[in-house]
Order: sequence, then structure tokens, then C-alpha cells
Amino acid sequence: MARLLHNLLLLTVGLTLKIRVMGYWSLIYGYCALCTGVALLKLGWNIILRPSTTFQWTVRETPPACLNDTSLGTHCYVRIKESGLRFHYVAAGERGKPLMLFLHGFPEFWFSWRHQLREFKSEFRVVAVDMRGYGESDLPSSTESYRLDYLVTDIKDIVEYLGYNRCFLVGHDWGGIIAWLCAIHYPEMVTKLIVLNSPHPCVFTDYALHHPSQMLKSSYYFFFQLPYFPELMLSINDFKALKSLFTSRSTGISCKGRWLTTEELEAYLHALSQPGALTGALNYFRNVFRCLVLPLSQSEVKSPVLLLWGERDAFLEQDMAEACRLYIRNHFRLNIISGASHWLQQDQPDIVNTLIWTFIKEGEGRKNYRNL
Repeated sequence: MARLLHNLLLLTVGLTLKIRVMGYWSLIYGYCALCTGVALLKLGWNIILRPSTTFQWTVRETPPACLNDTSLGTHCYVRIKESGLRFHYVAAGERGKPLMLFLHGFPEFWFSWRHQLREFKSEFRVVAVDMRGYGESDLPSSTESYRLDYLVTDIKDIVEYLGYNRCFLVGHDWGGIIAWLCAIHYPEMVTKLIVLNSPHPCVFTDYALHHPSQMLKSSYYFFFQLPYFPELMLSINDFKALKSLFTSRSTGISCKGRWLTTEELEAYLHALSQPGALTGALNYFRNVFRCLVLPLSQSEVKSPVLLLWGERDAFLEQDMAEACRLYIRNHFRLNIISGASHWLQQDQPDIVNTLIWTFIKEGEGRKNYRNL
């Protein structure tokens, strides 16, 4: 009888798990279908309004001058033996000084850290990476190549190639997610963690599942699961959707004095218009739901953490920021920056840089962190 009850219990647990997984994927694909319908309506409307230009876009073959600005640093490349991938990065500051490593978000590349490269090169070896699938780094074609564990291992390998075993790790958006995971899985590698507008992965998962408003703001996650069609929608009308992300009133950079110049916007379009570039960027999203089926085996962050959050983030709700405190076992500082958008390090660079300096110096002083 005991064995029968035990077998029934196992069967019930297994059946419940299967039902939950089926329900999970049904919701995802159902929402994908809804988002696809909306996108098709937008495409049809574009064709009606702009029949001659909808399917026209230009690959920017020549990089704008701002990408070769020597004040930002030197363009370098590294090929990682384990993965076989070649990574591009821009580095400034003296070799041997503490490493400050910057990880960008979607749909950005190393250039989003231009204000920080200039600011921190006086005291650090500053390095802004094009993550796999972006910019001049290699673009693996398969979606499987963008699993979170691969993305995290990339950062560890790059740090080691640069000749360091520790760094001050700074991440924004998707780069923030990778930075959180690096601090979780390689705590000895992260001296201090600085994250901009990106919640702890567990916070995002839990919050989105319980707040329909955040699920709505994250609807692009579902749309990006589709093959080919998202790339098309981001390309039509000469990448109008990408331009709008950075420049529109609802989603763009808020600070008038920091609006992207024509040349800076062209820098983004140069990077994203290259063959395969949009697919590489979107493949980050195409693995995310597989990662959410099972919780993280580890979730605690042992490094000191500074979380900076733009109050007017159009994609992520502010309540997630405070919830990150639950997963941090060290000093945690949260700063909400009034009036700032999702593109925080470009929107309010002076405030961001000041807050990072203050956090770096806390409890250490410059003499100590120079020798890390």
C-alpha cells in the first residue's frame, strides 16, 4: 500500500509539472500570436501609408567618425580559444590599473558607454565590449549559441584574457542581466557590481508573472520569439523602429541636452544594419523563456551592488528595483534618477558617473582600489 501511494504521488507530481509546463508554453505562444497580429496590422498600415519606402533600408557600409574617436580608446580584438569566437572591444586607461568592464544592452553596442570610457579611464583600465552577436564581435547563427551560460562564460573568459582575475563590472539592460549572473556564478571575479536599469533575473521573472502591466511592457519579448519577422519589422522604413527607440518621446532619451546627434544615431544604424546583426541581437530574447522554466540554482549576490534606475523607463517598472535587495548579501545602494529614461548612461551621464565614483570609493578610498 505504501509503495502504491508513493507511486501515485510521483505520478501526480509528474503530471502536475507537465500541465504547468504545457500551460506555460501555451501562454507564451498565445501571446506571441497576439503580438504577431498587432505587428501585421502595423505592417499593413505602413504599406498603405508608404508603399514605395516600407521595404527600403540601407546598410551603412562606412562607420561615422564618432566610432573612431581616439578619446574613447583603442579598438582591440580577442579570440577566445574555448568558444572560438572573436570579440571586439574598446579599451582606454593604463594597463595594470583596476579593470572596469562595461556590458551593453539591446539594441546597443560598445558605443553606449562613450561617456563612461572618457570619465573612468583616469583611474581604471576601462573596457567596453561588443557582446557576442553585436557590433564587430562574431555573430553565431544558431539560437542555441546565445544561452545565458555561454554569455556569462564569455565575460569570464574576456576578463581572464585581459590579464585580470577581478573587475568592477558594469552592465545595462541585457548587459545588466549578464552582469548579475556573473556576480552570482563567479563572485570572486566581481569586486563591485554596478547595474543600470536591469533587475535581478529572479526579480524580473517573479514580478512579470504577477504584474500584467509589466507583462504588457515586455510584450516585445514574445514578438521576438518569431523567426525573421521581427528583423523585418525593425528594418522597414530604413530602420524607423530602431530610430524611434532612442528618439521618441515615449521611449527615447529624455534629457534634451543629451539627445543623440545625427552622427551618433548613425553609429547605431551602422552597427545594426550589417548582415545578421539584428538576428544576433534578437537571439538573446529567443532563449530567455527556456531559461525561465526552471529557477536559478544559485541566486545570491555576494558582491557590493549599486543599482541605478531611470525613473521614466518605458520598458521596466520601478518597483522591481527595490525588490532586488532580497538577493544581495552585501552592501546595496539603490538610486532612482528623476526624469531619466531607460538609456540611463547616455541620458544622464554626469549623474551616473558621480554615483559610480561615490559607490567605488565607499569603504575603500582610492589608494586601496588602485591595487586590486
